[in-house]
Amino acid sequence: QVQLVESGGGSVQAGGSLRLSCAASGYSDSNYLMGWFRQAPGKEREGLAAIDSDGSTSYVESVKGRFIISQENAKDTLYLQMNSLKPEDTAMYYCAAECGDYVLRASGPQTGEFAYWGQGTQVTVSS
Repeated sequence: QVQLVESGGGSVQAGGSLRLSCAASGYSDSNYLMGWFRQAPGKEREGLAAIDSDGSTSYVESVKGRFIISQENAKDTLYLQMNSLKPEDTAMYYCAAECGDYVLRASGPQTGEFAYWGQGTQVTVSS
């Protein structure tokens, strides 16, 4: 069973940076897709960035140039480096994973295409 645990959230002022981490365990497939999502109160969960087992990445337009997704040791830890943070980035941030067949969409990850989810980590950006 795949388990995902996020960390690194917190409070930061606008213009600041945070790096989120997601520790993954229980993988048995060499092909996978991992992604970062966020959900603000009253809004739908939004896909931000994804990376696959080949290291290819994709981003939603709203975070291109500000957020960077990366992974360490192929699949043990996923990161999201967030720079130039804005108050509208305030949300609960989730990592997600899909094993086996996947689609790396150029427009960013889609919620319904991931089977495994972490519990989330809160990011609050003040103006």
